Amino acid sequence: MMVHGSRKIVAQWAALAVALALAAPAHAALVRKNAKDSSRTPRQYTIEQFLATTNLRGASFSHDEAKILYSSNETGIWNVFSVPSAGGRPTAVTSSTTDNNYAVSYFPEDDRILYTRDHAGDENNHLYVREKDGSEKDLTPGQKLKAQFGGWTQEGDGFYVLTNERDPKYFDLYLVNATNYQRTTVYQDTAGYTVSDISPDRRWITLEKTNTAADNNLYLRDAKTGETKLLSPHQDVATFSSSGFDIDSHWLYYITDEGTEFKRLSRYELASGKTEDVDKPAWDITFSGLSHNGRYRVTATNEDARTVVRLIDTQTGKAVTVPGLPAGDLTGPVISWTETRMAFYLSSDRSPSNLFVYNFGAKTPLRLTNSLSPAIHQDDLVESEVVRFASFDGMQIPNVLYKPIQADAQHKAPAIVWVHGGPGDQTRRGYSGLIQYLTNHGYVILGINNRGSSGYGKTFYTADDGKHGHEPLWDCVSGKKYLQTLPYVDPNRIAIVGGSYGGYMVLAALAYQPEEFRAGIDLFGISNWVRTLQSIPPYWESFRKSLYQEIGNPDTEMDKLRSISPLFAADKITKPLMVLQGANDPRVIKPESDDIVAAVKKNNVPVEYIVFDDEGHGFAKKANQIKGYGAMLAFLDKYVKGEGATPTAAGTTTSASQA
Repeated sequence: MMVHGSRKIVAQWAALAVALALAAPAHAALVRKNAKDSSRTPRQYTIEQFLATTNLRGASFSHDEAKILYSSNETGIWNVFSVPSAGGRPTAVTSSTTDNNYAVSYFPEDDRILYTRDHAGDENNHLYVREKDGSEKDLTPGQKLKAQFGGWTQEGDGFYVLTNERDPKYFDLYLVNATNYQRTTVYQDTAGYTVSDISPDRRWITLEKTNTAADNNLYLRDAKTGETKLLSPHQDVATFSSSGFDIDSHWLYYITDEGTEFKRLSRYELASGKTEDVDKPAWDITFSGLSHNGRYRVTATNEDARTVVRLIDTQTGKAVTVPGLPAGDLTGPVISWTETRMAFYLSSDRSPSNLFVYNFGAKTPLRLTNSLSPAIHQDDLVESEVVRFASFDGMQIPNVLYKPIQADAQHKAPAIVWVHGGPGDQTRRGYSGLIQYLTNHGYVILGINNRGSSGYGKTFYTADDGKHGHEPLWDCVSGKKYLQTLPYVDPNRIAIVGGSYGGYMVLAALAYQPEEFRAGIDLFGISNWVRTLQSIPPYWESFRKSLYQEIGNPDTEMDKLRSISPLFAADKITKPLMVLQGANDPRVIKPESDDIVAAVKKNNVPVEYIVFDDEGHGFAKKANQIKGYGAMLAFLDKYVKGEGATPTAAGTTTSASQA
């Protein structure tokens, strides 16, 4: 039962994922690979055409495995769909025109469906059931509470839910009866633990507790006796994350980087306390889990910003391959309860995720969706390339580089340093409609993985701790200088763009390195660390200490936080700025953007400000993406490319509800 994600919890501020990249030889390969294309001009597409592409997520088999449940934004709003596993037209399960609905699971014994929904991006998700007659029931009613699905019991007669209804700071665990929805309390949290997994025999619960951004502890709670035991005594910085139990509740599997740079899979014997390593690859293991009855183990590794999935038959110990698979990265594998089928997604730089199903032993998998907009030709899209450069102090910084087809030494292109969220997220390879849209319109994009990014070992991951506004920012400046060495980049036309923590980096670059970038686009970024850290959602209480260690403590380090907050240096900003913000963002609240916009306007600097009244942290609705991303290109064309496009009038604020 996986209920939480990134170890570096501040990474929940992530907004926009891009891609990654490998050094001078890789750059040379990029030039060679695209040389045949640089003599032609690709067809250019509108943002409406790019966003006619459908995004998909999640998968769950129906009880008879005849259908697969998933989420899709085909209608412009995220809704729940079901598609026949033998192929055919999808059917909409929900039809919201306002709030996003996300698929959770079919019931194991019938066609009832679980899904989740918040209100206008406020992240106070509730868990809903769609009954067999089509009616809807809120299983977690109440005001200002957040609910999370925690997985099914082994028998399928119930499911687990976590909510913070008792205390906004803490999540309690409940077992819900699958027939009558009556629930019983399994565990109440009063100390800031995170519930991770429950054993098939229902006796054992794994708990995690954050110490710092790169250090935590793993506990085992005996639901029978109420005893909680520390499983991870350690001296040096290390992370431990629960990865589920075996079918007999004999072993607990967990992922750790104790004593190593990268995360490996280990296991703990419940009866004896013995531990042993199970899988120790050269990169971080990001996920590992067993199928329902333990026949297969699925393990995913983060290999230089690509997800590599391995499937092992536990009866034979041999790897299972999916024959006839098109080129791309396999992600999100879900094995049916009977362990005869697997649903998964396949994607690449030039192809968004499509849902596939594979019957074990078959000759080929079956593709169930066609996500790319029919107006878009794949040969007009570009492949990313992993590149590395030496930063100001010699540290090697990995990146993902996108080169427009039409760019060459005779046709130099403007460029963007693109900063991910987090700060502990990672710029990754894979399809991004926004990145392809900007590249299609002639922008080189360097998706930077500045120090502090995940995926490159513990030392690199912790290299930004307490240094925000300084070394990670200087990496971005070094990224700009790297771009200036590329023969197809115009060295005088380079902007910086980022979302969430990446938006903070944009503001920091314009305030603290005011002459480096031609312009900046901040998507819901932090301008005032003091206020942001004082206003974090109450349900982040379990990692407040980690957050303070990573950035600074507003109770004791006020001067430090003010010194790295761009709002207090806004008078230094002289380059054009665009800001996009969701009005209901609970992580980076709207005043963060309001204040920086007002402050920069006093400098007589062009400022564009767009507020989406029905969005939170990130923009999920296609209509808002069309407005926002289209305005981004117009802004870049006017202030970076210099082609005289006319975006929203400089110095104005617009609301999506007014558009």
